[in-house]
Amino acid sequence: MSEKNTVLVTGASGTLGSAVVPQLEKQGYAVRPMTRSARSGWVTADLRTGEGLDEAVRGVDVIVHLASSPGRPRTTDVEGTRRLMAAAGKAGVGHVLYVSIVGIDRVSYPYYRAKLDTEQVVKGGGVPYTIVRATQFHQFAEMLLSALSKPGPVIIDPDWRVQPVAIEDLAEEIAGLVGRPATSATTEYGGPEVLTFDDLARSWLAARGRKRPIWRLGIPGKLSRAIRAGALTTAATPTGSRTWRDYLAAKY
Repeated sequence: MSEKNTVLVTGASGTLGSAVVPQLEKQGYAVRPMTRSARSGWVTADLRTGEGLDEAVRGVDVIVHLASSPGRPRTTDVEGTRRLMAAAGKAGVGHVLYVSIVGIDRVSYPYYRAKLDTEQVVKGGGVPYTIVRATQFHQFAEMLLSALSKPGPVIIDPDWRVQPVAIEDLAEEIAGLVGRPATSATTEYGGPEVLTFDDLARSWLAARGRKRPIWRLGIPGKLSRAIRAGALTTAATPTGSRTWRDYLAAKY
C-alpha cells in the first residue's frame, strides 16, 4: 500500500489499539484513530449511537475494528459493528479487518457469545472482510492473576490452559494483513507456547519477588472444563514469538 491509503482503527486507545496504531504508522499508512471522546488528531465517533460514523469512514480504505465493550457487548460489539458495517458499505470501504477471540465457539460465556454474533455481523455486512481470532493477551493473563490473588493467596485451577500472546506480535500480524486483500475467512493467531495457570502463577510470583501461597482448586462447570481442555488455545501457525516470561522480564 502507498502512503495515501487510509486505515481507520476503532478501539485505538485500548490495549491492542495502542500497539496497532504506531505499527501501522511505522509501515507508512495514513492512520485515522477513532475515539468516543474528543481527542486532538483523532476522529470522534460512537459505535453505540452511530454518531460520527459516516464522517469517520469517509475516504477510508481499510478499517481495523478493535473496539469492544465486555460490559456492554450487545450494544457496542454487536449493534455497534452493525452500524459500522453499514457506514463502511455506504462509503465504499474495501476491507474490514475484525479482531476476535480464539475459543468463542467453544467456551460458553456471554461475552464470547456476543463476539461470535459480531463475527456474523461482519460476515454479512456486505464489505470484504478478514477475521482474526487471537488468544489472550499477556496483560489479560496478568490482570486475571491479580484478581485471583486479591484474597491473599493466588487461587487458581492449575490445569486451565492458555496461550498468551504479545500485543506487539499481534499488532505486527494485523499490519501485515492490512496490506493484503480481504480473505473473507477466519484465521487464528496465538502466542508461542501453551501454559497452565500453574505455570503462569509460579512464574508471575517469581518475577515479582512475591512468596504468596498458591491454592490449587479444580473449578467445576462447563466453562472450566473447556478451558482445561484447551478451548482457548490454537494450533494455528505462524505464532507470535514473545513468550510469557519475556513479558514478565520486560515488565519486572
